[in-house]
Amino acid sequence: MTITNQNSRVKHRVLIANRGEIAVRIIRACQDYGATSIAVYANDDIDALHVRLADEAYGLKGNLPKESYLDIEKIIAIAQKAKATMIHPGYGFLSERSDFAKAVQDAGFIWVGPNPETIEVLGDKVQARKIAQSVGAPLVNGTADPVNDAKEVFDFAKQYGLPVAIKAAFGGGGRGLKIAYKMDEIEELYHSAVREAVTAFGRGECYVEQFLDKPRHIEAQIIADKLGNVVVVGTRDCSLQRRNQKLVEEAPAPYLSDEQRQRIHQSAKDICAKANYVGAGTVEFLLSANGTISFLEVNTRLQVEHPVTEETAGIDLVIEQLRIAEGLPLSIDKTPVPRGHSFEFRINAEDPAKGFLPTPGLITHFTQPSGPGVRVDSGVVENNQVSRQFDSMMAKLIVTGATREQAISRARRALAEFKIEGVASVLPFHQAMLEQHDFTDEFKVHTRWIETDFNSTNSQFPRSTAAKNEELVRTFIEIDGRRHQLALPAQLLSLSALIPTAISMSDEKEENEKAVTAPISGVLHSWILSDGENVNEGDVIAIMEAMKMEVQVIASRNGVLQQKAKTGEYFSAEAVLAEIN
Repeated sequence: MTITNQNSRVKHRVLIANRGEIAVRIIRACQDYGATSIAVYANDDIDALHVRLADEAYGLKGNLPKESYLDIEKIIAIAQKAKATMIHPGYGFLSERSDFAKAVQDAGFIWVGPNPETIEVLGDKVQARKIAQSVGAPLVNGTADPVNDAKEVFDFAKQYGLPVAIKAAFGGGGRGLKIAYKMDEIEELYHSAVREAVTAFGRGECYVEQFLDKPRHIEAQIIADKLGNVVVVGTRDCSLQRRNQKLVEEAPAPYLSDEQRQRIHQSAKDICAKANYVGAGTVEFLLSANGTISFLEVNTRLQVEHPVTEETAGIDLVIEQLRIAEGLPLSIDKTPVPRGHSFEFRINAEDPAKGFLPTPGLITHFTQPSGPGVRVDSGVVENNQVSRQFDSMMAKLIVTGATREQAISRARRALAEFKIEGVASVLPFHQAMLEQHDFTDEFKVHTRWIETDFNSTNSQFPRSTAAKNEELVRTFIEIDGRRHQLALPAQLLSLSALIPTAISMSDEKEENEKAVTAPISGVLHSWILSDGENVNEGDVIAIMEAMKMEVQVIASRNGVLQQKAKTGEYFSAEAVLAEIN
């Protein structure tokens, strides 16, 4: 069987059930391994980079996640039509859904990932804690089972103290995770965690555990084959986060004692062995300021930050996934000695000056850096749209040096070369970070460092935009899995019918001091305060949802609330949602 260059083996056809940079990453691994890559795409992604690069591409005939990349039946049907032999889920979407893994196997395809039973057990954070406890992994206090209401969270906090973490039992990626630092926050944060969990994962169960003071986020990358071999490939530090979403990661995790590193390695290996793990996965831990280590969760998939481990360990983790799926043994038998130090900077279409709010729209200019030690894993090119429907990440900048200090110097150069226009990006934030001694020298970074200690001003985060001069109307047709582009003079056709509508950031805004405007492009999830109710400046009056994350709508003045928008509808950033009279 296989996807290597050995002529005696069958050439596999790998359907990639994902989009963006991870789909591009898997396509390139397939090319290196000798496999045929098959892409799928939502309507908005018809001109996406992963569609252009794949050997074949098939439309999902939908745009919302639930009617495209989350539609199991559509993906299986396309895999059958395309005569795929393997299905790789990437990360996000269906990657940690045991029902998808089972559907893939039941349909006769090779699933690139852990067995459905393993995904189900480790995907339940409560059960994963029990496995960790059974092998002696370090753990803070937490509820044995999901809580039923906010009162149980309150009772736990009274017993063990604040802060406490309210966490989606079937979640991941920071979604469905809320940290309560005050008792009067618990009620709303519990309900918010449940809502986010339902939106992102389809299940709202949450459990509670102690939240360590100013913790670092440390993780161990593991790979395991079908022969029972489990190897820890290395560690990563992913402490630099905003809203529990990672922004910068590095490998190996710096400033760990030999004892701490060994404890993390052994615990990760024992947990995965106990769970009969197969494939690539990540075991995550928190490390408090006083040195306490606590198991966090297992991600039963490839991580966004896997490239820093690849660069320092000298192993292609995606090819390793394909080898394991075929039944081949691991290509390594022990933890590699790290070769240098590597950083990954997530390049998101977000505006740091506005609290990292996503800014979907048209990328009018995109020039990526290069040179010694620089790698860019991108999911976009110039003139691509950043869709409001999906994650805001455009690319990942991976910078490697012989030492951490050299990697930081190269990162400064690479970030200065990176140019993006048309949408806001986090590039200015990354540049500012590399001037922070807490990050470069003393390493005082923790998971809430950006919210509590980062010293910056909005003037540090300029947003570069540019108007687009479109002389041709471009559209695409699909013929037997191949995408073909058509271009016609704009004056011959109605532009509104063919060009994806760029998201206006200001066309719905009313310039008056009474207006309450949308802080983000997204769906108005719910009103917290009622129409006609008296409000005070700073009150949370509504909740918006974008890219599976909740954002609060705040009252800008005292007065009487007059609602102007309906829940469940989509609004562009700065659209008027209400007035306060």
